[in-house]
Amino acid sequence: MTSERGTRPGAVVGTALVVVLALTGGLLTGCTSGPEPEPAPAPPQGDGGVPAGGLRLVAFDSCADALAGLRSAAKAYVGPYGLAGGWGYPQFRANDLGGAERAAAGADAAANQDSAPAGSGYSGTNTHEAGVDEPDMVKTDGRRIVTVDRGTLRVVDTASRRLTGTLTLDSDPNVGWAPATDLLLHGDRALVLVAGHGMAEPAVARRALRPAVPPADEQGIAGPRLILVGLSGAPKILGEYRIDGALVDARQVGQTARVVVRSAPRIDFPMNKGAGPVDEKKNLAANRKIVDQTPIDAWLPRYQTSTGGQTSSGQVGCDRLSRPAVYSGTSLVTLLSFDLGATALGDGDPVSVVADGDTVYSNGSRLYIASDQRWRVLPTLTAGDRAPDPKDEQTEIYQFDTSGPGRPRYVTAASVPGWLINQYALSEWDGHLRVATTSGRTWGQNPKSSSAVYVLRADGKTLTETGRVTGLGKGERIYSVRFAEGIGYVVTFRQTDPLYTVDLRDPDAPKVTGELKITGYSSYLHPVGGGRLIGIGQEANQQGRTEGTQVSLFDVSDLNRPTRIAQHHVRYGHSEAEFDPHAFLYWPATNTLVVPVTTYEPRGGDGKVWPGGGALVLRVTDGGFAETGLVEHAEAQTTETSGMIRRSLMVDGVLWTVSDGAIKATDPTTLGTLGVIRL
Repeated sequence: MTSERGTRPGAVVGTALVVVLALTGGLLTGCTSGPEPEPAPAPPQGDGGVPAGGLRLVAFDSCADALAGLRSAAKAYVGPYGLAGGWGYPQFRANDLGGAERAAAGADAAANQDSAPAGSGYSGTNTHEAGVDEPDMVKTDGRRIVTVDRGTLRVVDTASRRLTGTLTLDSDPNVGWAPATDLLLHGDRALVLVAGHGMAEPAVARRALRPAVPPADEQGIAGPRLILVGLSGAPKILGEYRIDGALVDARQVGQTARVVVRSAPRIDFPMNKGAGPVDEKKNLAANRKIVDQTPIDAWLPRYQTSTGGQTSSGQVGCDRLSRPAVYSGTSLVTLLSFDLGATALGDGDPVSVVADGDTVYSNGSRLYIASDQRWRVLPTLTAGDRAPDPKDEQTEIYQFDTSGPGRPRYVTAASVPGWLINQYALSEWDGHLRVATTSGRTWGQNPKSSSAVYVLRADGKTLTETGRVTGLGKGERIYSVRFAEGIGYVVTFRQTDPLYTVDLRDPDAPKVTGELKITGYSSYLHPVGGGRLIGIGQEANQQGRTEGTQVSLFDVSDLNRPTRIAQHHVRYGHSEAEFDPHAFLYWPATNTLVVPVTTYEPRGGDGKVWPGGGALVLRVTDGGFAETGLVEHAEAQTTETSGMIRRSLMVDGVLWTVSDGAIKATDPTTLGTLGVIRL
């Protein structure tokens, strides 16, 4: 580790933001050449881009009414190779504007960093909002640490520092075991969320590409798997739940967990048989006929629940289905509710909307599901260096009332121009929802893009725009957003990093108050009190070439003149905290900052690059950073495990670090090893 700057071999240039999307464009466009489907008209826009009732959801009058509407809408989107590019399911989902340079932003306030109760002696998962927990690979309640990785759940007693329980979660007979696994914790219950084959990663750690969601076979449901595990005594499975679709994300308040799933209609569009060129006109006509003959059951998600050896099945009913004024019929979003204090999961009490959704934000009393349709347009645009049509650059936002433990109540919806970076681009405060988006072409030569912050009044019935700030970072895109009460921080980047301070205390007249330009960018922002803000991201040279992980300390006490007062640079470094805030730990009791860092540094004279790293431990002072050192898991490195540290926790003054090969207890002051549990 060093404070000097350097050029990392093969570093990603800041302007190459959508290489992955461009490479996949051929796959998508190759399946959609020829006659193009006629899309449904865009929702009518009111002043400021917020629909004048265009997104108000209403229930279908009957199942027959629902079927007629879904068939009609889907026919407008079907092509010669199926829906959305060719297999009846979306092939890829571009989850952020930057492809490989994913970014995430962080918690809402220094006090909100951990979901643990105030005054507790342990850190919880780093979450967006205090009291609203998010799924992660590690959880703790102070007495124990629960981890789930590669199909195994483990329980560690923090007092004895011993492994006290192990549970192998059987692989799925339909889709096989998938490593995308997270959990939620309440009392003696853990809810394990298994994404499954082809399922979406949790939204906070979103991947650049989302694989296709395969149709369910005749043997069962191909979708996410929820497993309720009892932790009193030896861990054991209490029940399971399966549903058609892809796991989007989940939130937990108290003992109530809300799980969001997106699904596509289960329609089989057979490809042309035999040799010779494809007759796309004939295929299109045949596919439209298939849609006309598809029953309502193909759209409604099926679910299956198992408890005590008994299995029951069901399907979301037409009475649980709502629709906006304009919809495609190619996707449904379902919101499930589970009581983690119960002995079984039940049917999830589902509520579904005929819409797409990939971003979840909740402040506890309200839950928002947002969706944009960039995956439909970006692959073809980036390949041709063309700008998106403004009508395709819209983010739809659906608001649900989750103030009670029962079934959520749909409240309202809105639409804003542009695309979100992630859930931290959304934040509700003082009855107003703030939304930060980027619009325009961010790729190619001389990009034409800019970002904005919109303020919508959430009065319990509607979302109505009251103010906006536009023109941020022209030619750039948002890399991180951070809202703290009435203030917003927005980082945009292409070659340099403008950090904007936005005063949102007057929702009718938001305004940019300050701007700080430095090299590199911050992809995660975290307030630590006293007018200080931590940023973690990448250092870069003047041309935008990244040069390794940097941790910055900003003074934002004067909104008109934000400054950077300290920087810690890890040459050749990368940190998971740069794109997943769950990997970030700030412990305010001792001003301790812990982030995992992986370095790829040339060693010797042969030019080879060797991996290294661990958990970087810094102490935040008034004037900057004091480096405590590096926690390493060298003893965990085997032929099967890398020893790469993924998470860190603080429990009763002990720093715990978790890798795929070990869980380690460390003295946070001396970094002396207190115990190692090999996995």
